[in-house]
Amino acid sequence: MEEMWLEYFRQYLGQEFPKFLSEKVWNYKDDLCVIGAHDLAEATGDPEWDAFLVNQAHWLMAEDGTVANWKEGENNIDKISFGKSLRILRDLTGDPDSKYAVAVECAYEFLKHYPRTETGNFWHKDIYPNQVWLDGLYMAMPFYAKTIAENGDDRWDDIIDQFESAHRLLWDEKKKLYVHGCDVSNKADWADPETGRSPGVWLRAEGWYLMALCDVYELAKGRTGRAEELRELLERAVEGILLYQDQKTGMFYQSVDYAELEGNYLETSGSAMVAYALMKGARLGILRSDLGAEGERILEGIRTSYLKREDDGLHLYGICASAGLGAGPDPHNRKDRTGKPEYYVSEVQMRDNQHGSAVCMMAVSELLRRLVRLRQLDKSCKRALAPGKSAEASLALP
Repeated sequence: MEEMWLEYFRQYLGQEFPKFLSEKVWNYKDDLCVIGAHDLAEATGDPEWDAFLVNQAHWLMAEDGTVANWKEGENNIDKISFGKSLRILRDLTGDPDSKYAVAVECAYEFLKHYPRTETGNFWHKDIYPNQVWLDGLYMAMPFYAKTIAENGDDRWDDIIDQFESAHRLLWDEKKKLYVHGCDVSNKADWADPETGRSPGVWLRAEGWYLMALCDVYELAKGRTGRAEELRELLERAVEGILLYQDQKTGMFYQSVDYAELEGNYLETSGSAMVAYALMKGARLGILRSDLGAEGERILEGIRTSYLKREDDGLHLYGICASAGLGAGPDPHNRKDRTGKPEYYVSEVQMRDNQHGSAVCMMAVSELLRRLVRLRQLDKSCKRALAPGKSAEASLALP
């Protein structure tokens, strides 16, 4: 399974990723590609994967240190995510005083002054004031956590408070799922007049949240006693979404809790996010070990369902190109982004979209780490059970 994925990723990073960058200014989807390729480099020990990133770095930062798509005075949580790519490039250069290092600290400064809702959460964007979306937790919190871990800043309570607040704002206890967003001011057309919540459950929004919890827990453990709160949130969220899993493929539907809705489909990016979270959560010891195998099954379901070999190579299907709440940035002024299940199903699917391809890189990286551990365990078991060893020695596995 992993060989086919790696073949696809080499093709993707060599052809599709540069093409996307040449066609559209840098955005958070490109950060996913950087993270995914760097994860592959770490999981395989092969610097080939990082070379793809260094070769494309000029699309993010110019020689003069200008960061693409950063606009003075703009508050946009998606663009905080650029800090993740900038940090990876900083570390690859090996220069702690590089232009990338300066930009990482700039991204952190943005967060220090970023506007918040009355509940204490970073709001989503200037065009979506007072709104908390699950997407934003992944855009900001792993970067925020990594920076305070590096700098030694004691701001863990702020991060965990925002996760807890998002849970209160967005958790649907009856469904055991999270809705996509909440307008704390109750002004948005899609917002419930009493709760401010959006009406539907979007798979990729759930996935953003699960990945954010795993990535932040990895950094918070040992640095704050409140890390266990993240574990509890992750366990609850995983238990809920697994109730809606497709039994044949292991995947999940674009509109999670409306499997029978006309046009609904098993979606790649959100399913890969769940797979990533299950395997990483199991590796970190915050989820049951058997859920790692379940993550592997989801990834195989994506491969058999949507990774297709064609005349020009491998391509990945079943990816929602984009979704959101409300009118969107000018000049779109869309009236259809209602947050209802029918809306999410209506959004365009896009072959090889970064959301899906890059998160599959991240999930396959977790799979590779998992396979290494399983092989090591298998060797340890065989050594422990070798003839002449005592029962006590047989049980003394690492």
